Amino acid sequence: MTTAEEYGTELEPVEVVDAELVDDVPGDGEVAVHDPVASVLAALDTKAAEDLHDRRPRKTKTGYARDWELWGEFHRWLAEQTGVRLPLSKITVGTYVAFVRWLDEVKEAAPNSIERRVTGVASEARRYGYEVPKAARAAATQALKPLKLDEERQKRGRGKAAAITPADLRKMNTAPRERAPQPDARRRRTLIVPELARLRDRSLHTLRFAIAGRNSELSKLDDTNIRLVAEGLEVHVPSVKGRPARDVVVSYGENADTCAVRCWLAWKEAKLAAGAEPDGPAYLSVDQWGNLITHRLSPDGCGRAISRSAKYAGMTGRRITGHSGRRGLVTTGRRKGKRSEKLRTQGGWSKNSPVFWEYVDEGDKWADNATEGIGL
Repeated sequence: MTTAEEYGTELEPVEVVDAELVDDVPGDGEVAVHDPVASVLAALDTKAAEDLHDRRPRKTKTGYARDWELWGEFHRWLAEQTGVRLPLSKITVGTYVAFVRWLDEVKEAAPNSIERRVTGVASEARRYGYEVPKAARAAATQALKPLKLDEERQKRGRGKAAAITPADLRKMNTAPRERAPQPDARRRRTLIVPELARLRDRSLHTLRFAIAGRNSELSKLDDTNIRLVAEGLEVHVPSVKGRPARDVVVSYGENADTCAVRCWLAWKEAKLAAGAEPDGPAYLSVDQWGNLITHRLSPDGCGRAISRSAKYAGMTGRRITGHSGRRGLVTTGRRKGKRSEKLRTQGGWSKNSPVFWEYVDEGDKWADNATEGIGL
């Protein structure tokens, strides 16, 4: 007869532990149920965020990425001050206002730059799926208000672009082709502007002024967007950055050096003779030797062209940029009695654009002013 010891089945004594019975934990042991509707909606939200990001201009995406880097730098600085590292996803009233103060006091950024940084951080946060409470945005806006009223802080920025006038255009378009080297230039030789580049810049500056065009709009123009008619030019300004396209007209000017119609015809004839494709980009690059390049002039190139022309025409006392033409059309137009609605439509401003009405007020500054003709 076999025994339990032979097969190792003998039960060993164990220690008994008293235990308290507890209720089952809700959900404990349950299998999560897949929700196909939630999964599809989440996938669509992610895809939409990616599509919107991809459609943004490269310059905007680069700027927003830099804003998010600053948000991370701010959190590292905040961790040094508090001893606690907060996650980047926690956007609250406190963190957003502290971010504004950090940009102002530590980075010494201009108020307008701070405002743009706040917008960039909010955009990037939403792209990553983080919540941006309305209260946080409102608090940041409130914290910015006194900074915008501080003149010393406003001087930190480059300032607004100055308006140009037809007289300024004439000065730029008739400047000598020979350009002396700048004091800080490494090359000390005199630069002679190629005739093809001169004709392009004359057309670019005058058409910019006439249609109140943005750099990106001028860059995107094709020959087919500009049609010659008996009265002048009919210009279809294409849509850029989500703004609606617009159709505007440009009359013949009073002076050949500032007439957008004649300057356009001269440039078009010259570029076609140089080998440009008919119905191609309206404005093309030209190298320093006067050779026509087949690709269209970039938005940055359109902006640099007017700044460069203003500098070599001796207009160094004001900040002349790509925006100077838009501002100049409104201020000059108002001084000549043009209706605000006509000017607004020409430049494609929205009805409630505060920038546009600021330009209108600037143009009306001396019209029926409070001290005129009152017997002083």
